[in-house]
Amino acid sequence: LGDGAVAVHPSDERYAPIIGQLCEIPVGPKEHRRLIPIITDDYPDPDFGSGAVKITGAHDFNDYEVARRNNIPMYRLMDEVADMRADGVPYAEAAELAKALLDAGGEPDKAYVDTINLVPDEYRGLERFAARKKVVADIDAEGLMIGIEDKKVMQPFGDRSRVVIEPMLTDQWFANAEELAKPAIAAIEDGTTTFHPKNWEKTYFEWMRNIQPWCISRQLWWGHQIPAWYGPDGEVFVAESEAEARAAAEEKFGTGVELTRDEDVLDTWFSSALWPFSTLGWPDETPELARYYPTSVLITGFDIIFFWVARMMMFGLHTMKDAEGKPQVPFHDIYIHALVRDEDGKKMSKSEGNVIDPVDLIEGIDIDDLVRKRTTGLRKPETAPQVDKLTRARYPDGFDAYGADALRFTLSVMAAMGRDIKLSVDRVAGYRNFGTKLWNASRFAQMNECVRDPAFDPTTAQQIVNMWIAGEVEKTAHDVTRALEAYRYNEASEAIYKFTWNIFCDWYVELIKPLLNGTDEAAKAETRAMTAWVLDQILKLLHPFMPFITEELWDKLAEHGAARDTQLMLAPWPELSGLINEDAGTEIDWVINLVTEIRSVRSEMNVPAGTKIPLEMIEPDDTVLDRVERHTGTIERLARLDGMTRADEPSEGAAQIVVGETTMALPLAGIMDFTAEIERLKKDIAKQEGDIIKIDKKLSNEQFMSKAPDHVVAEQRERKADAEAVVAKLSEALARIETLQ
Repeated sequence: LGDGAVAVHPSDERYAPIIGQLCEIPVGPKEHRRLIPIITDDYPDPDFGSGAVKITGAHDFNDYEVARRNNIPMYRLMDEVADMRADGVPYAEAAELAKALLDAGGEPDKAYVDTINLVPDEYRGLERFAARKKVVADIDAEGLMIGIEDKKVMQPFGDRSRVVIEPMLTDQWFANAEELAKPAIAAIEDGTTTFHPKNWEKTYFEWMRNIQPWCISRQLWWGHQIPAWYGPDGEVFVAESEAEARAAAEEKFGTGVELTRDEDVLDTWFSSALWPFSTLGWPDETPELARYYPTSVLITGFDIIFFWVARMMMFGLHTMKDAEGKPQVPFHDIYIHALVRDEDGKKMSKSEGNVIDPVDLIEGIDIDDLVRKRTTGLRKPETAPQVDKLTRARYPDGFDAYGADALRFTLSVMAAMGRDIKLSVDRVAGYRNFGTKLWNASRFAQMNECVRDPAFDPTTAQQIVNMWIAGEVEKTAHDVTRALEAYRYNEASEAIYKFTWNIFCDWYVELIKPLLNGTDEAAKAETRAMTAWVLDQILKLLHPFMPFITEELWDKLAEHGAARDTQLMLAPWPELSGLINEDAGTEIDWVINLVTEIRSVRSEMNVPAGTKIPLEMIEPDDTVLDRVERHTGTIERLARLDGMTRADEPSEGAAQIVVGETTMALPLAGIMDFTAEIERLKKDIAKQEGDIIKIDKKLSNEQFMSKAPDHVVAEQRERKADAEAVVAKLSEALARIETLQ
């Protein structure tokens, strides 16, 4: 009903003889059937269907461009509720007006064309889908129907109304986005502003270099109202205020002129584009604007690079200038964060029922409430039983209360640049345990009177273990700082996690127990001060990731020492240097390596935890003997040893390890039954290999691979990898024991 032409490709020889001729639209009263021209345009695909495309310029985005290029009238068929138009003159008169417009040629007047309602009288006022059925029925009744194809087509749906949105030509306000985009493109090209990861620049440029005029008006009840006023004859006056618009109108019409403001509001993204400077008091020249603009970092998602990031860049450069008049970007760095997916790697969606609500993880939720939340509001309610079943299978007890810190740390440690996050509840639970570990370490410090000493200087430490930990703090501070500055949050969080759990809690706390329980008061005082100092540095470095527990501990650790002069969130960031002592680091690393190797052998050989075993040092040099002399008690306690002796060669039936350049031997004859242990290991290896065979059969089964969801296939592959790792470890232990028989 709204067609203005039929287009074919210029290269399509089938239609060459009839280009420029007219064809009839087979709808409406026969005596007033409209004729439309057959034209050529590059848009039609000659190899698709008939190769001929009818052009409905007012109701299709692609057809609109074809109509503009070829000067084809664009007739609006629907009203604002998508019913067929019922306004205007009767169809017979409208058809004559359209014919006159076609005969006259030349560029059609947009306002005039919109007054022409080409909906036949019998369709006027009908709901759009009812009108379509009637059109099809009328064409069929006339014997002109060839057939109907049942096929899926791409259609836009309203996210609230959930009905098909119809493109329709309306009067709107536009901004010249192509001109606004030029300096915004240049700012990325010359490095004034940088994307992290850098590959997102491609998406930015793709949008900006192919940008179209930006429709900035919306027909909504809220937002910034368009600053445009209309005079008596419809002439528009655009100004920053009504007073300025009135002054301009009175200059033309005289005093007392009535103005009507445009009812439209600015596009939400237009208002959002003002955010970097409007929040700082713009257009007034405020102290905040002078201090904080340009801002430093924008953190956002990839899906709004064009909708928001690009618009802020365009508006910032257009609006904000420095003292010399040079345009100022709104921010210097743009960090594109990952998408948080569910544990199977699927995008979280309410309609799919796989959303993990952060509040549920923080505060906890039982399984019945969790299922109720996930099955409410499903786009396909019939899938509720499946969502219920999967949720109960995966989270049989719902979620514990993991706290905000554990969730924040989980997201940070998984936020590898350029990769999406698979949010695992088990990981959140693990990092809650990390918080507990830190809390317990702080209690240990309090119980051992490790209180803050403002006068303590870690560079003055005399004890080797304290010199070592001070150097490790400096290394960790540098690693965390460097990673944060590069927006590698996963590396920063991993660095502070490793130091806190492994180096401080697992090793330093154990290594200093002899000093804290000893009789050397100077060593004890130094160790207490060092422990308190290290904890303070941990809290500072961990605060960006776990702000609540660290702020709480910052307060509690000062209860029995010098008072704090600031909250943790306002404390200076650690900038450390001169604390690394290579000799101390080498010695403590040697002790840790020795204990670790002994523990590994004990585990592989299945030596009972309570059984103490001797250690033989095979021809140790003086350096090794000196280290052993200083750390004998610590090594024997941590490795569960029954003495450490020198030997020229290993005893028969002794497991050997190499630490540094020294061979150590652990005599196990008489302590364990080698034959029984070999049988146990072989049995465990056979079980794991059996599981691998079963998994391989599944993964090689075409029926399983075609029907199983992606996350099930991924789970099977992970199980196989885990089993292979276990087999490798068990085989290594078996080989070690077999050499001892």
